[in-house]
Amino acid sequence: MLDPQEKIIVHVDPDLEDIVPRFMELRHEDVQVIDAALAAGDFMALSRIGHSMKGAGAGYGFDYITELGRSVEEAAKAQDAGGVRTYAAQLVSYLARVEVVFDG
Repeated sequence: MLDPQEKIIVHVDPDLEDIVPRFMELRHEDVQVIDAALAAGDFMALSRIGHSMKGAGAGYGFDYITELGRSVEEAAKAQDAGGVRTYAAQLVSYLARVEVVFDG
């Protein structure tokens, strides 16, 4: 687990500089979707959002988002609401601390 006080530096290809802000915005929206799906008990939606995060994270250089997505997807398939909540909280913490550096 990540240190809750530590800034997280992610190095991203400068070619992605124009699209990373939208990518990050979508991850914040993922948190809202996860919360709503948890409230509704919609494990299929949780599995889909986890799968989407899993695929998107590494493609943009955010490996931890990929890991969290995999964990959300697995917890959702097991209908483990507590696990999904834990991973969603980790995503919130990560998003609050991540700092993107564009370098090639």
